[in-house]
Amino acid sequence: MANCNVTAEGLSEWFATPQGHYILVREQAYFDQTVSDIFGFNAAQLGSPALDFLQNSRIPFRFNGSHQAGSAVRLCQDDLPFACDSLDLLLMPHLLEFSEYPHQILREAQRVLVPEGHLLISGFNPNSLWGLRRALSNKSGTPWSGGFIPVRRLADWLSVLGFDVISVHFSGYAPPFSQNKWLKRCARMETVGERWWAGSGGVYYLHAVKRVHGVSLLKPQWKQGLVSRLLPVTPKMNNNGMQCSREDLHE
Repeated sequence: MANCNVTAEGLSEWFATPQGHYILVREQAYFDQTVSDIFGFNAAQLGSPALDFLQNSRIPFRFNGSHQAGSAVRLCQDDLPFACDSLDLLLMPHLLEFSEYPHQILREAQRVLVPEGHLLISGFNPNSLWGLRRALSNKSGTPWSGGFIPVRRLADWLSVLGFDVISVHFSGYAPPFSQNKWLKRCARMETVGERWWAGSGGVYYLHAVKRVHGVSLLKPQWKQGLVSRLLPVTPKMNNNGMQCSREDLHE
């Protein structure tokens, strides 16, 4: 699914650097808040097994799948080893940009999610200072070796697969400094950037829902006589302020 295990391990190592930690703190905060409002039975996180982005989820069965050892599910191919319509929530933190076949992964996500299932994706934004840093570099090392995907292109891919994008958020407005002191000095840019430069954050978070169009819920056809026998009669008052009996109501 990813180019190789080295890529996944390199991303985990990068998150431990001051530059990566700056992004990780904000990414963890987004996932913690978002997954807490999603309900269901099964949830999976693909990639980054060292990080638990499902820790705040209320879904009872949660697990991680990746190419790395230590994952609950070991992935070997681009096909996900899950049944169709089996997952209520699927997280893909920085998975697509390090994959040779992102379209195939998204098709698999559409297959394994239940109708109205939730897909959460995080990715590096090419239209940002972080994207500019990648464009001007030799694209070596993590995360610069990844193929940054524009959020609008990703939204188009998901639309073709029948997903509705319900929200997109950004963070990481500070320049990609490698020293912690400069990142701290620019931390105020998060508040300012969210207000004035929306869409230019170094990382985006896309929340999509799998729609199954043309399917409607079947409602039971209640017989009125059965309903009247099962439901209690609401008391009514007559003109004298007295409660009417059941017989009075039929006179």
